[in-house]
Amino acid sequence: MPVATPDMPPFFSTTCRTACLLLFGIATGAHAQDGPATANSPPAWSLSGFGTLGAVHSNERRADYTTSVLKASGAGATRAWSADVDSRLGLQLDVNLDRRWSAVVQVVSEQRLDNTYRPKIEWANLKYQLTPELALRVGRIALPIFLTADYRKVGYAYPWVRPPVEGYGSLPISTSDGIDATLHWDLGRVRNVSQILFGHDDVDVVAPLYAYGRRLVGISNTSDWGDLSVRVNMVRAEITTNVGSQLFAALNAFGAPGQALTRRYAIDHKNADIVNIGANYDTGQWFVMGEAGRTHTRSLLGATHNAYVSGGWRWLALTPYAVYSRVRASGATSEAGLPLAQLPPALAMRAAALNAALNVLASTPQQQTSVAAGVRWDVRANLALKFQYDRVKPVHGSRGTLTNTTPAFRSDRAFDVASVALDFVY
Repeated sequence: MPVATPDMPPFFSTTCRTACLLLFGIATGAHAQDGPATANSPPAWSLSGFGTLGAVHSNERRADYTTSVLKASGAGATRAWSADVDSRLGLQLDVNLDRRWSAVVQVVSEQRLDNTYRPKIEWANLKYQLTPELALRVGRIALPIFLTADYRKVGYAYPWVRPPVEGYGSLPISTSDGIDATLHWDLGRVRNVSQILFGHDDVDVVAPLYAYGRRLVGISNTSDWGDLSVRVNMVRAEITTNVGSQLFAALNAFGAPGQALTRRYAIDHKNADIVNIGANYDTGQWFVMGEAGRTHTRSLLGATHNAYVSGGWRWLALTPYAVYSRVRASGATSEAGLPLAQLPPALAMRAAALNAALNVLASTPQQQTSVAAGVRWDVRANLALKFQYDRVKPVHGSRGTLTNTTPAFRSDRAFDVASVALDFVY
């Protein structure tokens, strides 16, 4: 669970809770007041759901292949086959109070860092339709990043078993607690949807660790022109975590050189910037899509750039597809650390150990390449079975997107991942 912090803004910290209480109150009232439905009236409320039942095998036995650093385990080191990588279950309640007011709550259950499937509120917001083109929302809202921002957890909505981890793994969080405004507007034949968002986010880590983002600002624009859709996104947040705090406390004891390293690498109220652009051209029979992004943090998380391209062909109920994706560090992934020459032998040994620990953290930025091929079979309406094979290679000394690495793990070695997933909506 996230650890509460003294500087947590009181308004935003209660926004999601208030939205949930109001929404369930509205839903109860709407249900109680339902009368005979008319042909043209929208339902007062509706309940829907989605899910994925998945199994993943990895032949890399020295680390776990998974989709997020916020999962406890994956396939590989923990177990050769894992259902935790992709499996999830979601439930969504939508409420229409009148022409202008509506609300939504979405709850998702998937593996968390504490190795439970305790449900999490993914969305919980109230919406006011100020004009036919402009809407305002308050509560927990999807972050406007990536082409799949509005359905990132719904496996049935995209062709692959999972979005490419080299890109999507750069942002394991998917929501913000705050407010946003969305404007629909046309430029000739191009239909646009622009969004601006303000909020914060608490990351689900295990105590005594904590991680959170404040002063989060997001801007997004999606342009649709016939079969082509283009989305541009930018997000900035001030991030803080106590990961590495003991190391930085030890570095500070070495005076000015150590304190300079702490200022450079500690994730303490550091700005993080994410920029992403994606395009999807879909004729109905075939599609080609891709995204490119850059993540920059002034901390041990470093800076990375990522990209993927994917294409597929729909033939009857089958959709074969292929994906190429990669992520690379944009800056240095090693650090000289504390100067050792002028230190007494005992202190020099301690400083050398701290330098080694610092370099482990400095190598955190993901660097990896993968090639994937798969097929989607739409068994029937609302049910799809997918098979996917990935050839994955962490490079340049990085562990890539892998977690739970063992001492025997070595970078720059390719391994194989086989996945099967049953996606459904209801």
